[in-house]
Amino acid sequence: MSIVVKQLAYIHPNREYLFQDLDFSVAKGQKLSLIGPNGAGKSTLLQLIAGQMNLAGGEITTTAAPYYVPQHFGQYDDFTVAKALGIEAKLLALEAITNGDASAIHFSVLDDDWTIEEKARAVLETWHIGHLHLTQQMSTLSGGEKTKVFLAGIEIHQSEIVLLDEPSNHLDADGRLQLYEWIQSAKMTLLVVSHDRTLLNLLNLTYELNRNGMVIYGGNYDFYQEQKCEKVNALMAQAAHQQKDLRQAKQLAQEAAERKQKENARGQKKQAKKGMPRIMMGLMKNGAEQSSSKLQDVHAEKIKCIAGQLTEIRQQLSGQSILRMTFDPGNLHPGKVLVTAVQLNFKYQQTNLWKEALNFQIRSGERIALTGSNGTGKTTLLKIILGKIKPTEGQLSAAGFEHLYIDQEYEMLNNNLTVFEQTVEFNKQHLPEYRLKTLLHQFLFDAEMWNKKCGQLSGGEKMKLIFCSLMISNQAPDLIILDEPTNNLDIQSLEMMRDAIRDFTGTLIVITHDARFIDEIGVERLIKL
Repeated sequence: MSIVVKQLAYIHPNREYLFQDLDFSVAKGQKLSLIGPNGAGKSTLLQLIAGQMNLAGGEITTTAAPYYVPQHFGQYDDFTVAKALGIEAKLLALEAITNGDASAIHFSVLDDDWTIEEKARAVLETWHIGHLHLTQQMSTLSGGEKTKVFLAGIEIHQSEIVLLDEPSNHLDADGRLQLYEWIQSAKMTLLVVSHDRTLLNLLNLTYELNRNGMVIYGGNYDFYQEQKCEKVNALMAQAAHQQKDLRQAKQLAQEAAERKQKENARGQKKQAKKGMPRIMMGLMKNGAEQSSSKLQDVHAEKIKCIAGQLTEIRQQLSGQSILRMTFDPGNLHPGKVLVTAVQLNFKYQQTNLWKEALNFQIRSGERIALTGSNGTGKTTLLKIILGKIKPTEGQLSAAGFEHLYIDQEYEMLNNNLTVFEQTVEFNKQHLPEYRLKTLLHQFLFDAEMWNKKCGQLSGGEKMKLIFCSLMISNQAPDLIILDEPTNNLDIQSLEMMRDAIRDFTGTLIVITHDARFIDEIGVERLIKL
């Protein structure tokens, strides 16, 4: 086995257990996906396997030091590209030796890797980031470039075990295609956390992490979905059957209690007519009460057993069913011109962002995707459309319309408010408090999360809170703009959003590199930058 995890335990800083007695293993050369809802601990598990976090209990053994590609890069902003690649010490040792310093420590660090700089430059070129300097700060790189730096490190270190955390998140279409091809040809053990369903279908095993531990499915994501659907349907049928049994058990218990009560009353009347001594009548009454109590205990035990089974089934179903939400129909008539761009351009440092000026119209009811490689100005164009910045060339005219812009930083949420306070901000309908909390439960925010600050939420949790808040406000915008909406979402949240967007009748503009998502939400037109 490449990876063996035994009785793993991990405790959050707030002293809550994330894992307890988690067991699983990964065979050498297996390529598998690790999926599960936001908050299940997928990224934490990868970091524990990579040795970047401390266990609270149990053990993790690996046949080689894993190479880890992170999801978030902020902690690496002060690194150089060389340091992020894990070769900075070797490069400094090589430089010292080249400059005449023959200290033994430099030769030890270099470890006869005399071509390390050439290898690094070659592998950066392979990932189409050969323009980067090894001494360049990571903070100057785009998200896609940072991802490619860490992907390039795989070839440099040649590890037998590679851990990838959302590797396609920041990649453009070409970068994703290169990643898919690399995954298909890779020979090492791969453990991948991702919501990218195209990527997940390239992996021949699916491990699902949930509150009950790890469940293994012997196939790719499409196979997992089929099996999961069958499991959910079976659980729902079980729940319906147990609910019926519970009703019948309660009814039988009530009928039996009523019969026993009538029998006891008739017995007491007969005893009174026969002139039975009072002490004897008391003893017989106590006996009848004891008999009734035993009967009640029998029925109560049966009801408790059935109720317990029903609770267990409902717990298994919890979080399995896809959340459903819908938007009200838009107020604008189809075909109304909302935006007109004529010879549009924008300059950064005296250089036009787009080689050819943009000319286009956006009409009510259209579904449009802005596409292009990283750095081609997709987010800049959205800001121009929304009037947040002005074009430096050409003209843009916009009709009056209500819009909802969900950006990559989820700025429509106030990070200083709690989850519950945020829902109150959107409560234009003046719904009662219990209704707000019911909706929070439906979007998988339990009572323990209501007082959590929005700034402490994960990206996926923020997206779910946005959609929960939209349900509360019940105000459909004329235009919805989504900027990389699939990043950071677990698959359940992604499918919830996909279904809601697919049913939306207003105008939609989306930036995404996820070709499958574009197809699923019914995009009709592309604006290529």
